[in-house]
Amino acid sequence: MKPPVTYELIHECKQTGARYGILHTPHGDFETPIFMPVGTQATVKTLIPSEIKEVSDGLILGNTYHLWLQPGDELVKEFGGIRGFMNWDGALLTDSGGYQVFSLSKMRKITEEGVEFRHHKSGEKLFLSPEKSIEIQNNLGADIIMSFDECPPFDSDYDYMKKSVDRTIRWARRGKEAHKNPETQALFGIVQGGGNKEIRKYCMEKLAEIDFPGYSIGGLSVGESKKEMYEMLEYLKDVMPKDKPRYLMGVGSPDDLIVGSMNGIDMFDCVLPTRNARHGSAFTHQGKIQVKNLELKRSKDPLDSECDCYVCKTFTRAYLNHLIKADEILGMRLISYHNLYFLKSLMHDIREAIKNDRLLDFKNEFFKKFGYTK
Repeated sequence: MKPPVTYELIHECKQTGARYGILHTPHGDFETPIFMPVGTQATVKTLIPSEIKEVSDGLILGNTYHLWLQPGDELVKEFGGIRGFMNWDGALLTDSGGYQVFSLSKMRKITEEGVEFRHHKSGEKLFLSPEKSIEIQNNLGADIIMSFDECPPFDSDYDYMKKSVDRTIRWARRGKEAHKNPETQALFGIVQGGGNKEIRKYCMEKLAEIDFPGYSIGGLSVGESKKEMYEMLEYLKDVMPKDKPRYLMGVGSPDDLIVGSMNGIDMFDCVLPTRNARHGSAFTHQGKIQVKNLELKRSKDPLDSECDCYVCKTFTRAYLNHLIKADEILGMRLISYHNLYFLKSLMHDIREAIKNDRLLDFKNEFFKKFGYTK
């Protein structure tokens, strides 16, 4: 049986080895590398579906943990999954819920069967297993779903990391056995192992034996330095299968998107562009700016003079400065729109640089202009 999601490698950058390809899904074909906006609770925060189309390439995320708790995956299924529930006709990916279990709850007990923990708001006792995670994701109906895993601290000692990864591998096998919709939903394995290259390679090899249609890299951008993250990505570049899509989870700053692409990553996601926007922080070609800063109060300039999004063509920095200082929702909406459009445009530029064998040159030019070399 052909998997519902496949990857087609078109070109490798001669400067960097970065990959340009096509991700084929049941709801669209997407050029890669691609950035995917995060729609945690069946909403990319503050934006309606028609706007999401304008600021994305058509592939977005939903969050298994949050949709399980509110409004419930069974209810979402009644509406035809996330797509029908939020009236989104593009492609979808859901995470496994594992990261939230480990990041949101201080009271948890990890067993071979799964994880006992407490609701992050009510304190109610909950239990999530590999089988339950897959059942929820089957109900949510995304094109791409994730194995249930443990995300251990990056600097865990060897013994803990090895035991954790062995458990994640067993959970991945159980999740695949529980998967009811393999003909319509592609289940990815998640490569864990923190900062230990030996264990990362071991995890990848064991997941490859189970044979998933794609592989995610988890447990990065969780507090380690960028140098440590980049070193691990460079290492994994030659460890991961070339014929399957590679997804770096939870990474989305402009510098990380460029370096991640240089190291063979095909898919990225992050809440950063919308979270930054709600705090009045915008990506621009002149670097990141705080929109509420005093010097913008009377500026008649656009937010980003090199951006052609609706926000930059329509509003002044002074108006956006006013909206953010007044805590107006419109300000958060407009900057969310711009930030996502900025990353969509950046990914387009990355893909063009790969096709033209000049991604390293592009990186150096962008880093200098954006201020990452300071």
